[in-house]
Amino acid sequence: MKTKYIKVNTKGNTDIIDITSHLERIVSDEKLDEAILFLSVIGSTAALTTMEYEPGLLKDLKATCESVFPYKRDYAHNFTWSDDNGHSHLRSTFIKTNFFVSVTGGKLDLGTWQQVVLLDFDTRGRERKVVVKIIE
Repeated sequence: MKTKYIKVNTKGNTDIIDITSHLERIVSDEKLDEAILFLSVIGSTAALTTMEYEPGLLKDLKATCESVFPYKRDYAHNFTWSDDNGHSHLRSTFIKTNFFVSVTGGKLDLGTWQQVVLLDFDTRGRERKVVVKIIE
């Protein structure tokens, strides 16, 4: 098993970043033909998923997150820690911080309009790190 890292700077506040090209680079650099990539973002206010990375869906996803877990709400987490990112933790919990992507024939097993994205829900920008475990 090998470990690689993807680092990206985010803006926070449900910033959605396409990391597919980073993964494709890892597949190419490591000359992977058949493999499984286990992805895990470090932190409890970020998440990983797949989606069609296009402007309308980016807006829709942000609006849905705000509708389900609004920023301005009295979350117990905010009172516990005297901060304002309870919604960020809940969004991360529901979308999740890790998942697998398979590789077949040297290509990520993704649909034509499917990209892998990192979502940063925290209330400030930061450098995010995604751990990529390669299983051949």
